[in-house]
Amino acid sequence: MILVLYNFCHAQAQLGNSFTPTSINYPRITGYVGIIHPLVNITKDGTTANFNNSYTVGMPTGINIIKSAKIGFSIEVTPFIRVENGISKMNNLLFHPGVLMPLGNGFTLVGRAAFETSGRFGFTPILNKVVKKNKNSNYFIAIPLPVRFGNDRPSSFTAAFQFGIGF
Repeated sequence: MILVLYNFCHAQAQLGNSFTPTSINYPRITGYVGIIHPLVNITKDGTTANFNNSYTVGMPTGINIIKSAKIGFSIEVTPFIRVENGISKMNNLLFHPGVLMPLGNGFTLVGRAAFETSGRFGFTPILNKVVKKNKNSNYFIAIPLPVRFGNDRPSSFTAAFQFGIGF
């Protein structure tokens, strides 16, 4: 039935009819992979820049289940690698489920819960922007703002920069 409707609409468009199939079927499943660079971490003990005495980088990988044009669900897993004194190791794994709220013009607001193998937990609001859209993929940038608690450490706020590809 859907194929018949599509063929009818496609034929009508070629005949000059302004009706064309532009609707998107929901739910949709998409995926993405990226690189995240924490820039600065702020606690009651002070401010630490990522590039001073060490360097931390993460690789967020996720699956989005987009329920409608207004809301979706996302599951993300991010391993973090820390380089310090010439030694590099994976020092943390983040499980990051969340809600996607499209804002229009390629912007999406993401609200995520955060559970880290380091014993920390919290939440992460993220502003995401698609900067280049292709037929089967898109490139995006994002500003994650993680807030973390727990594991006998002071509460922290971090500003980060992320870029990646969605497909």
